[in-house]
Amino acid sequence: MATTAELFEEPFVADEYIERLVWRTPGGGSRGGSEAFDPKRLLEEFVNHIQELQIMDERIQRKVEKLEQQCQKEAKEFAKKVQELQKSNQVAFQHFQELDEHISYVATKVCHLGDQLEGVNTPRQRAVEAQKLMKYFNEFLDGELKSDVFTNSEKIKEAADIIQKLHLIAQELPFDRFSDVKSKIASKYHDLECQLIQEFTSAQKKGEISRMREVAAVLLHFKGYSHCVDVYIKQCQESFVKDQLEECRKSDAEQYLKNLYDLYTRTTNLSSKLMEFNLGTDKQTFLSKLIKSIFISYLENYIEVEIGYLKSRSAMILQRYYDSKNHQKRSIGTGGIQDLKERIRQRTNLPLGPSIDTHGETFLSQEVVVNLLQETKQAFERCHRLSDPSDLPRNAFRIFTILVEFLCIEHIDYALETGLAGIPSSDSRNANLYFLDVVHQANTIFHLFDKQFNDHLMPLISSSPKLSECLQKKKEIIEQMEMKLDTGIDRTLNCMIGQMKHILAAEQKKTDFKPEDENNVLIQYTNACVKVCAYVRKQVEKIKNSMDGKNVDTVLMEFGVRFHRLIYEHLQQYSYSCMGGMLAICDVAEYRKCAKDFKIPLVLQLFDTLHALCNLLVVAPDNLKQVCSGEQLANLDKNILHSFVQLRADYRSARLARHFS
Repeated sequence: MATTAELFEEPFVADEYIERLVWRTPGGGSRGGSEAFDPKRLLEEFVNHIQELQIMDERIQRKVEKLEQQCQKEAKEFAKKVQELQKSNQVAFQHFQELDEHISYVATKVCHLGDQLEGVNTPRQRAVEAQKLMKYFNEFLDGELKSDVFTNSEKIKEAADIIQKLHLIAQELPFDRFSDVKSKIASKYHDLECQLIQEFTSAQKKGEISRMREVAAVLLHFKGYSHCVDVYIKQCQESFVKDQLEECRKSDAEQYLKNLYDLYTRTTNLSSKLMEFNLGTDKQTFLSKLIKSIFISYLENYIEVEIGYLKSRSAMILQRYYDSKNHQKRSIGTGGIQDLKERIRQRTNLPLGPSIDTHGETFLSQEVVVNLLQETKQAFERCHRLSDPSDLPRNAFRIFTILVEFLCIEHIDYALETGLAGIPSSDSRNANLYFLDVVHQANTIFHLFDKQFNDHLMPLISSSPKLSECLQKKKEIIEQMEMKLDTGIDRTLNCMIGQMKHILAAEQKKTDFKPEDENNVLIQYTNACVKVCAYVRKQVEKIKNSMDGKNVDTVLMEFGVRFHRLIYEHLQQYSYSCMGGMLAICDVAEYRKCAKDFKIPLVLQLFDTLHALCNLLVVAPDNLKQVCSGEQLANLDKNILHSFVQLRADYRSARLARHFS
């Protein structure tokens, strides 16, 4: 049986069980075995093994039946115990109900007895209290307070309770017989009230919350309870607002302004929430006066602190920027001499003073501008919150003048002046033109300035006389800057034309338009034309990137007109053979293609006309009058037509002169 049990493994698989039995039987297998396969012996082993399994099954079955009987027995015993416990629980519940009824009966008797005792004791207590009050009243009649409750400062709570009751009684007495005692009681009432308020103040300074609560409960029945509230608010002001502001008032203006704005905003928000409660008919005026009493000493000189901080902060932002560029600001100058120079420059477009090499630096920074605008925005917000309504427009205007001074004059105007000084003369060779970069950045910055003017300043001054003053100042600043921008752009265009003149002078040869060998011209257009067109396209792209709106068309039109005039005058300098005239037409066609990039109709029309004029250089003499009367040339002055015909190398021939006369 032990051998049979060893063959069982978990989990049980019948095939594997038979396989293990076969391998354990001698002669039961042929693979690797030393004995030959013996089926009889294997059958005998199977029969014996089956018998062993039957015996094992019988044993296990008997064991299972025994365990089932034992389980049924224990289940019956457990059920019996549960029934006994249920009976015990019912008995205990009945006892509890009886005890509860008994307790209720006793409680009813106790309450009834308490009511009876109270009915007897209350009149007695009242009589005792009345007797005590009469005793204290007699002391006031005699004019000498002997009781310990009035002389011992530690019993101020009891004294307050007594004097409050005596004060109510005294008000019912006739004045003519008890005027003296009534005045004494009132005097003592007032003294104790002052002592209690002083006690409350002292406890608040020490942070003794429980003592404050105790004293406030006593003062609640006195007429001067409102003074307790006033003292509490005043102390809160001294121990919170003062701590927040006084420490940084002189040492850190920025933190002082932030704290003042934050505290005042939180206080006004609290006031708005308190408005929802019943604080009397004139609660808004009451709360406003309360807030004013707390912050009056700080609001009186707020704007001076704001202006001083804004000036120093703005100056620091600018100085930090110029220091990062290793740049020492030069003096622009003011007064009569500078004004005279400005007027001369506007009228003559001449550079006054030596040209300055800025190395491509515009001296304009959007980071600086954003910082200045952010500081001013915060100043406007504080001004709106902290200024008296009558002073708000004037204070906002003062902040605006600081923004104008540091952003518009010290930064933008300085950059424009430096940019103007950095524009080379029109006859300079290989000049780097950075003023358009200044124009681009100045336009972007001024849009930001204008946005802040509309978003943050206008709401503060829109209904005051300061509105016209701010608009006038803004207009003057815009006109001043536009004047300098126009001057700089004009001089920059002159420099561009000057560069193109240098290119034409260096690259254009007389033999281009009057070649020695008319039959051996292989180029489509001259080298001078190629370089000029490349330069023009580059400058057109730069102008488009530097301007916005209608300014792009205005500047491009001016540049295009000057470009046309330059080419027109340039072509007037040469004499043209037939092949040279064809090459000039090719050049002008290329210039016209370049002019299309301007997308300005007038410029394209000018080059179309110039192209038609160049046809006069190659047209047959017999066709000159017909060409001159064509659509594009019919409206031109005859002298202009004649000037182009004179450029022909064969102009001196009698035939040509006769046809054009």
